[in-house]
Amino acid sequence: MTPARRWLAGLGLAVGAYALLGAVLLNLVPSDAVLAQRLAAALTDASGVKVSVGSVHWQLRPRLVVVVQNLVTDQPHPVVLKKLNLYPDVSALWQRRIRLGLIELEGAVVPQQSLRRLGGVARLGKPIVADTSPEQGGWTLDELPISQFVFQDISWVSRSGVAVLYDGQADFDTNWRPRAVQLRRPNAKLATDLSLSRLGQQDRWTVLLNAGGGTGHGELQVQTLTNGRLHLTGKLQPKGIEVASALQAFNRRSVIGGQASGTTTLLADGLNAIDLAGSLHTQTVFTMGPSTLLRFDLDKAVRSLGKAHDGQTRLDSVTGQLDTQNTPDGMMIDFTRIKATSGALSVSGKARLFNRHIDAEMAVDLVDGIVGVPLKIKGPLDKVTVSAPAGAVAGAVVGTAVLPGVGTAIGARLGAAIGSLFGPASASAKPQTQASPKR
Repeated sequence: MTPARRWLAGLGLAVGAYALLGAVLLNLVPSDAVLAQRLAAALTDASGVKVSVGSVHWQLRPRLVVVVQNLVTDQPHPVVLKKLNLYPDVSALWQRRIRLGLIELEGAVVPQQSLRRLGGVARLGKPIVADTSPEQGGWTLDELPISQFVFQDISWVSRSGVAVLYDGQADFDTNWRPRAVQLRRPNAKLATDLSLSRLGQQDRWTVLLNAGGGTGHGELQVQTLTNGRLHLTGKLQPKGIEVASALQAFNRRSVIGGQASGTTTLLADGLNAIDLAGSLHTQTVFTMGPSTLLRFDLDKAVRSLGKAHDGQTRLDSVTGQLDTQNTPDGMMIDFTRIKATSGALSVSGKARLFNRHIDAEMAVDLVDGIVGVPLKIKGPLDKVTVSAPAGAVAGAVVGTAVLPGVGTAIGARLGAAIGSLFGPASASAKPQTQASPKR
């Protein structure tokens, strides 16, 4: 046989094998319409929310791929997956095992308030058709159901309606353990990304974080408890992160500008990764050097007793503790042990942010003026109100008189305490004082 004939014979065998594979897959894989119906029914059953699927089709060339388009949940703010490319492992298909070498997600809208209402999770490792075993014609999930997940143009919408785009990918080991994860904020002015890398086969990952021109490197660890629940712990070292720029990368406005450094610890518990994310608690002890309150003039607020506060405040230094807690109703943010200096001003206090509302208390010392003025800040972030309790000035002056030269911090505490005594109670006492001469 001449080389040309041998080449043609080999080509014929290859074409024949490819045609045979196509014929087998035609028997194994249902039609596009049946696939769409089954997928919509399975997702509806798993999530507890009606799911519609625009179309499902599969093709053999240049490689086997199933394309799912316009997957939408029936909710007031629907979860939308625009295009999913699923690349099955052909060798696993022969054994009726579902194993995807790659999933590509191109475009999605994921509202936080809708995601939390999805009621169920498919039981991993169980057959997903009526038959209960491959021998009986059923299909099961492989030990490694997904090898790689790549996504782009994913819009995460917070409860307050703030949308943030993400790109990234995740590579998996068995038992749904991520081997490597990358998460990026495209088009951010400064590099904003997160990378996780698994340490061998341990449930530990190194963390590399870039945000606001700084870093936040560290390590995470997950323990599987005796009851099957997962317990996550971690520690990061934020360093040189410009707070306003970092928040701007996530379409958020910061109340302060300046570089922050410190130590962050993380804790979470749950049955799976979704539970861990939903229960995540972080605690950061931070320090900042020269900084700026971007939309609050502290001196003006003190001198006007809260009647005016528009402007900015230059700060020499800021220290404190920041706690965040994910909840079903959003993230709760607590600032405690706050201490700041600004020239003649010394400030201490605490604040809570939740659902775009603030509730804060501060004690402000003025070295060359009124000492120990307490301020309260409340309301929605776009329309806060600032007030000083009744009698605050009198209490502050008494604090200065009682402890001259001892220190503004002590004066502030005494002034705030005495100011509270001259607060609501003094209003009811005042009419009695005015009425006594008439008797």
